[in-house]
Amino acid sequence: MSVTTQGLQLNVRRKAVRSAVELLSSMRFAIALLVVLAIASIIGTVLTQDDPYPNYVNQFGPFWADIFRSLSLYTVYSAWWFMTILGFLVVSISLCVIRNAPKMLADVKSWKDKVREGSLRAFHHKGEFAVEGGTRGQTAATLGKLVGRMGYRFVTRETEAATLIAAKRGALTKIGYIFAHLAIVIICIGGLLDSNLPIKFQMWLFDKTPIRSNAVINDIAPEHRLSTSNPTFRGYAWVPEGQYVSTAILNQPDGSLIQDLPFSIQLNKFIVDYYSTGMPKLFASDIVVIDHKTGQRIPARIEVNEPFEYDGVSIYQSSFQDGGSQMSMTAWPMSGGSAKSFPFGGTIGNSAPLAVPAGQTVPGVDGQTIEFADFRAINVENISNGSGANDARGVAHQSLKEAFDERLGSGAKSSKPLDLHNVGPSVQYKVRDKNGQAREYNNYMLPVDVGGGDRMFLAGMRENPDDPFRYLRIPADSAGTPKEWMRLRAAFEDPALRAQAAKRFAARSVPASNRELQQHLEDSAERVLTLFSGADAQQGGAAGLAGGAAGGFQAVAAFIDKSVPKDQQEKAAGLLLRMLEGATWDLWQLAREQAGEPDLKPDADAARFVQDSINAISDSFLYGSPVYLQLDSFRQVQASVFQLTRAPGKKVVYLGSLLLVLGIFSMFYVRERRLWFWLKDRAGPDGEGHGVDVIMAMSTARRTLDFEKEFARTRDAVGRALGAAPQTGATVETGAGGGTDRAP
Repeated sequence: MSVTTQGLQLNVRRKAVRSAVELLSSMRFAIALLVVLAIASIIGTVLTQDDPYPNYVNQFGPFWADIFRSLSLYTVYSAWWFMTILGFLVVSISLCVIRNAPKMLADVKSWKDKVREGSLRAFHHKGEFAVEGGTRGQTAATLGKLVGRMGYRFVTRETEAATLIAAKRGALTKIGYIFAHLAIVIICIGGLLDSNLPIKFQMWLFDKTPIRSNAVINDIAPEHRLSTSNPTFRGYAWVPEGQYVSTAILNQPDGSLIQDLPFSIQLNKFIVDYYSTGMPKLFASDIVVIDHKTGQRIPARIEVNEPFEYDGVSIYQSSFQDGGSQMSMTAWPMSGGSAKSFPFGGTIGNSAPLAVPAGQTVPGVDGQTIEFADFRAINVENISNGSGANDARGVAHQSLKEAFDERLGSGAKSSKPLDLHNVGPSVQYKVRDKNGQAREYNNYMLPVDVGGGDRMFLAGMRENPDDPFRYLRIPADSAGTPKEWMRLRAAFEDPALRAQAAKRFAARSVPASNRELQQHLEDSAERVLTLFSGADAQQGGAAGLAGGAAGGFQAVAAFIDKSVPKDQQEKAAGLLLRMLEGATWDLWQLAREQAGEPDLKPDADAARFVQDSINAISDSFLYGSPVYLQLDSFRQVQASVFQLTRAPGKKVVYLGSLLLVLGIFSMFYVRERRLWFWLKDRAGPDGEGHGVDVIMAMSTARRTLDFEKEFARTRDAVGRALGAAPQTGATVETGAGGGTDRAP
């Protein structure tokens, strides 16, 4: 039986209908649909699906983002054109099976026992034997036992002149073709059942619409909700510890639908287990499922890749988030001449106005609101310098093998050593001003050792969600707090302390006998402290020089660029920086004296603290927040994010997958072979029987080198069983011109 790519040929008058049916049922049309679906699936795999539209705008830009949205590339698997192609594929392959399956089944049942002697002699794979003595019946019995031992099934057809034995083996390979094609149909049907097509039908037929605004779930109207009898859905549920939910959120391109569940999920405890490096190795949720009809409470544990199924709904551990942890913080002013802190607090997921205690003034806090976004109790970071111990050898000294080893192998491998440590909790929040503009901040609770013995409080800031955090490094004092740095920052904004520090610096740097030089140094030191503190910017001086720079190194650089000749700027910069460090030391000691603290002895640690403080104060002008929020303590509340799915097509897909495996196995590993023996009495000169002439022919649906060897083994086995060697000139032609043997 030959299989063609042509479709069904209907006997109708209208040519358009006849051509359409032929095209729809043709194999070439089904293959074209499969190619299109494969390309669409690649796009859906590479391009993240169901993200908020602003994410795509940030990634591709407004122009391409709109084009991709018009093509539904952000929701490929639920796009109307994808579903349409899938439906046409089901119809096309079904028609192909309907057209070819009866022919294949008939071919499986057929013994092809209508052949003649001349047809067998025309086969490429044939052999002829002359059996001396014996009868046709005896020879047929011998051959029947032989082909039975070789795994063939056979029938015998007797005539007066000859006996035909028709045998076959592996005829079920045709069933493999049917199974493979049916499997594609079944898998596609399962995919359609598990798609959002049933939800689309409900939106069209029952006027269900997505909700586009935030609202309390219990207050959401019925037109935005799907009933518990919804046959298929895939949604998410966010459950904090100690609370429960009875709905799932189904994300839609233009909003969300609320899926009511036949049960409630109560989260008792979320469990996270960590490796010794601090990396998480286990996420698990201890839950209780509460049936709404019976009130039965079923405890269960859900882990990653170990879901729990109840009432046809599978509950998967998707991820975890903060469930409303409570933060206790200290707010340190970042502007003004006060270093006095005040307590502040809030809850993750909520917002709170930045209120200053009565009697205290902090510039820039009016109308500011703190929006608490996230809290992480553990942060595993790579605190190595990234260069590695052997980095000094340089790339030029690497062998070719070393260069390849650094870049080949596991995608997680790196040529740089990793020094992973848990650096402690962090809190992420936004500071939103009265105009609605917001900046995002990420502050670590504990000081981090950044190398060389320096311990810094890391305060991250970014203006856009897609930007990485830029960190302000606030040096920690001997007590592990930012108090000393905050005191020094406030001192920089006190004109009286700046003047006094400049005077003290000049007095200890120049002998009293040289009063003129001492006064000149005092004026210069006060000038550089004023520039660095940003006091000139408030009067329009340094701001104009630095192009808007409030203070710090930018203001000093702008002053040098305007006031010092080009050829002397490098020397002047070094002089001013040394003057700044010396005067800052005296300013720090004055601030400590004002707070009732004793003066410090100058040593390496104190000098490093002054240098780090100067760098941090310069960076603080770009921090953009009126306060620095230091996390003091917290009460963590975790939440699990569950994926809930009702997938009636899952078992259908499993069935299709099983049929596909069986079909492909049959097609590739089961080879159909047919064997014929034509037995004819050989008469002697006296007209009496003197033996039996046997013609053997063999064919297969696929000619392979293995078949050539199998034919040779079969022919030799027949010769041994009959006690006769093949006659000369009656062997097989195995040249390149031979085609597949077929019985007429």
